[in-house]
Amino acid sequence: MLIEFVVVLALGIVACLVLLKRKTVVLKTEDGWWGIGDAPLGNEDESISTFMVETSQKEIEDLHRRIDQTRPFPSLEDSQFNYGFNSKVLQKVVTYWRNVFDWKKQVDKINKYPHFKTKIEGISVHYVHVKPKRKTNCVPIIMVHGWPGSFYEFYGIIPLLTEPANLDDIAFEVICPSIPGYGFSEAPRKKGFDSVCAARIFLKLMKRLGFSQFYAHGGDWGWLITTNMAQLDPKAVKGLHLNFAPPAKPDFPMILSLMLGWRFPKLFGFTEHDVKRLYPCMEKMVVEPVKEMGYMHIQATKPDTAGRALNDSPVGLAAYILEKFSTWTDLEFRDLEDGGLERKFSLDDLLTNVMIYWTTESIISSMRFYKENFGQGLNQPHASIPVYVPTALASFPNELMHTPKLWAKQKYHKLIAFTPMARGGHFAALEEPELMMQDIQHFIKILEKK
Repeated sequence: MLIEFVVVLALGIVACLVLLKRKTVVLKTEDGWWGIGDAPLGNEDESISTFMVETSQKEIEDLHRRIDQTRPFPSLEDSQFNYGFNSKVLQKVVTYWRNVFDWKKQVDKINKYPHFKTKIEGISVHYVHVKPKRKTNCVPIIMVHGWPGSFYEFYGIIPLLTEPANLDDIAFEVICPSIPGYGFSEAPRKKGFDSVCAARIFLKLMKRLGFSQFYAHGGDWGWLITTNMAQLDPKAVKGLHLNFAPPAKPDFPMILSLMLGWRFPKLFGFTEHDVKRLYPCMEKMVVEPVKEMGYMHIQATKPDTAGRALNDSPVGLAAYILEKFSTWTDLEFRDLEDGGLERKFSLDDLLTNVMIYWTTESIISSMRFYKENFGQGLNQPHASIPVYVPTALASFPNELMHTPKLWAKQKYHKLIAFTPMARGGHFAALEEPELMMQDIQHFIKILEKK
């Protein structure tokens, strides 16, 4: 009887595995055309050209004139950053921007890595491509930014990845593209350009560069774009590393774990860190996100209205963007007089990111990305398709939304690594490049050894 039971059990397991394998779904997509007018007949020009960021005295003088003509408005007493960017601190930032910040010097810093452009689906796509000096033990990785960030977020981690100090570490060939509509990538001219479209374009970019397989990293929108890349072509994406992975739509296991996790944390695989981040439930899961999502409602509904004002005012643009680098780095920074802005970042780096938006006039097109993604509702095909690519999640303690390991595994079925990070917030690559590099190294070493 025992042998028969074992045989039946084994057959049952095999049957279940076969059924699970049959259920593996690949995200489907169709080529698009995002340039002006109709797509031309024939094949698209796949040439790649070098690119350098440039500036001019005229551009700088126009910026200074607009800064000089700004109209300050006082903040409320004892408001810190709870009403948005504090006016006193903003004046300090603007004074530094106007009198000290050297944009020409920062342009030289941006150009220290090779930049390129290539046309894909009718729009010009910009990317940074840095190759390691060594020729052995190297792997390619695409790193995708989010909003209100840019490719510049990765400038601190690029040298750590391409030229590792430890000879046993992997050297990475790093590709950092600008999402179409952000920075130096051309903005789509037609409606409907969402994360899946960006993912498809970046897959084409990597294949154009000669990579049939590669690793991918993303945070913020980069999380969704790289996730979509893994869903579209799981054979191409060897591994997916994320530092932001908000939960999917609530299902019964998630709701049950949220209801009972505080009382029976081990039953749901919750750690002390999970319990601390998730409870008291109402405050952590409802009130805090509402406080920080006003921008999202605007950008997901009427991005062109608010965006037009930001496109005309450098001071308004700086306040809108830099407030996120304060609050999203640590929610407690809202209660500080200076917003904690320079505790983790330098003004030169922060203003360089702002200048990328300002000089390219890309704030409106970057905000439209919210409209295109949320405008299609929460039931898009990719929302219900699991990810079967090996995945790692670096869980930073001050991230806006905390995702326990249990919840992450519901979406990422091959969650190889889940690391509670020692410190850091939403802009982790810029804030903690060393920690991020170590986690990427750890994850990809596991996969390379396999």
